[in-house]
Amino acid sequence: MIRPSLTPIAAAVAATLAIMTLGATGAAAAPPGDAPSPTVTRAALDPALVAGRGADVPFLEQEAEHAAATTGTLLPESRDAYTLAAEASGRSAVQLARGEWIEFTLPARTNAITVRYSVPDSAAGGGIRSALDVSVDRGFRRTMTLTSEYSWLYNQYSFTNDPNAGLLHPDWWVVERDGPEPTGISTPFRPMHFYDEQRLLLGRTFPAGATLRLAVPSDAAAEVTTIDLVDTELVGLPHVRLKAANVLAFGADPFGKRDAAPAIERAIELAKRKGLPVYLPPGVFRVDRHIVVDDVTIEGAGSWYTLIQGREVALDEPAPDGSVHTGVGFYGRPAAEGGSRNVHLSGFAIRGDVRERIDTDQVNGIGGAFSDSTIEGLHIQHTKVGIWLDGPMSNVQIRDTMIVDQIADAVNFHTGVTGSVVEHTFVRNTGDDGLAMWAEGTTNADNAFRRNTVQTPTLANGIAIYGGTDITVEGNLVADPIREGSGLHAGSRFGAEPFAGTLRFTDNTVVRAGTFELNWRIGLGAIWLYALDRSIDSRIEVTADHYLDSTYNAIMLVSDWGVKDQVRIDDVAFRDIRVDGTGTSVVSARVAGGASFENVDARNVGAVGINNCGSFNFPPTGSEFTVTDLGGNDGGGTTGPWMAPWELPNTITCDDRPPRVAPPAPSPWVQP
Repeated sequence: MIRPSLTPIAAAVAATLAIMTLGATGAAAAPPGDAPSPTVTRAALDPALVAGRGADVPFLEQEAEHAAATTGTLLPESRDAYTLAAEASGRSAVQLARGEWIEFTLPARTNAITVRYSVPDSAAGGGIRSALDVSVDRGFRRTMTLTSEYSWLYNQYSFTNDPNAGLLHPDWWVVERDGPEPTGISTPFRPMHFYDEQRLLLGRTFPAGATLRLAVPSDAAAEVTTIDLVDTELVGLPHVRLKAANVLAFGADPFGKRDAAPAIERAIELAKRKGLPVYLPPGVFRVDRHIVVDDVTIEGAGSWYTLIQGREVALDEPAPDGSVHTGVGFYGRPAAEGGSRNVHLSGFAIRGDVRERIDTDQVNGIGGAFSDSTIEGLHIQHTKVGIWLDGPMSNVQIRDTMIVDQIADAVNFHTGVTGSVVEHTFVRNTGDDGLAMWAEGTTNADNAFRRNTVQTPTLANGIAIYGGTDITVEGNLVADPIREGSGLHAGSRFGAEPFAGTLRFTDNTVVRAGTFELNWRIGLGAIWLYALDRSIDSRIEVTADHYLDSTYNAIMLVSDWGVKDQVRIDDVAFRDIRVDGTGTSVVSARVAGGASFENVDARNVGAVGINNCGSFNFPPTGSEFTVTDLGGNDGGGTTGPWMAPWELPNTITCDDRPPRVAPPAPSPWVQP
């Protein structure tokens, strides 16, 4: 039996009080007045438009552009890459100069907030810190210290923190060249990844209708502070596990000053011998390396209370896996060593210190191989990838987790992951695919991404599937991808194993996707299927998806020019789809093959409904891509019905770069 002394218990209580009250000053809040009604959204949409889709989350979102009042300046909506507006949720934000403020009306009882913001980089890169004052009803006051140390990347892949750097790859072709040599390149080149977010426990509960003010002090370091949104939340009491191996009993420092990794490992060792869970009480625990876990349950007090935080540490020499750094993370044993099993992680936050992208570095929040394991209720921030799992492995369940501000992906099922699920997980501000399955070397099978929300991936896709057998993407909400990707994606790329069985996209909503592909200089689809390494000829079923306010197309099927006569996409079925607004077409076909369409309804379509280029050979017999009309395909836009008889089955309608017509904002559906 574990019998912790009074000292660690007292330390835990002190840590909890410190977390709850740190920085609180001023008198109690005054009762709320006649504050304007709050505008609560989900992914900057009316929640009614996405009911039953996306992650169930404990917070309420309010966009800065819908704030109750502000003295700041509205950033007009933009979908142009490398701009603050484009990377904002809903493609708009509010900028505050020194001395300016923004106010939100609390929509429900609140004791915690999350602020998504951007402050400028330093002139040489590396970021700055700047103050933001928080008050409620002009009584309660606290100050947040914002930072740009984890944002602002530049240049070509895999990016740099130096705004003054020349091209990282002068031999690569870039669209910005004004000739064969890179003479038209200015610095900072391709700035991106502008935003970060910060959570704050207020230490007391404020009623619905109270006014939350964010104000930039007159002496703030940042010349301008951009506010994207505020999430408000009522956080419950800390979870307590009495019968457990409490890490305080093994010497863990809950104030984050001393390395807690050895104490946590001692607690794990005893817990495994005694059949107990490990308990991480409220506090900040410093861990600067991987903690390897196998056959153990680790519970925190809740992600608002228990924080595992570490620095990125340079290794004296590269590790066998190529890593040149290490950092905080919970890792399973490598698959080559049999992996880990029966691991259950819940109720804590992981905050890393990753500021640059080095693909060989294992500096992920969760890594390695796990089978028959669960990851639940975590909050992961500032790691390279939130959860990168290298299989083979089976039966991994990830749920009710938040992954934000990543240098690369949020979750990647990589190599031989089977029978595994990510559900009710919220992702925001990744530097690569939000959720991905990559069947490299050994195929993935029988996995699902179900009821997740992915917002503002600054590169690549919201959800991407690279090969695999019998994969399901269901009930997700994806919003605001920026460049070199879009909302939903399936691709025969990156050396992935072939698709097999049935790939299903069902009941997903994608908003403000269909991005402009900067290298190809064309618009993608909210969902896009891409044949590159090989043809895609297994069954793909897309059912009951909603594609809202697509910047260019709703649906795209495409190959690369160099393989256009070698690959096809066949056996794709679209059924019961809603398309509410496209800048260009409903369907863009730039590959050989075919797809069927049944009950695909569209309105506010900006160009010809089917932009059919096939393989760009333009034979007299028609396009190499065949559209099969199974009936019930209604509605249209600027050119009439989106699926007109004259377009079928394979009329060449190719307009390589049609002009974009911005659609109206999404609204409640009326059958066309």
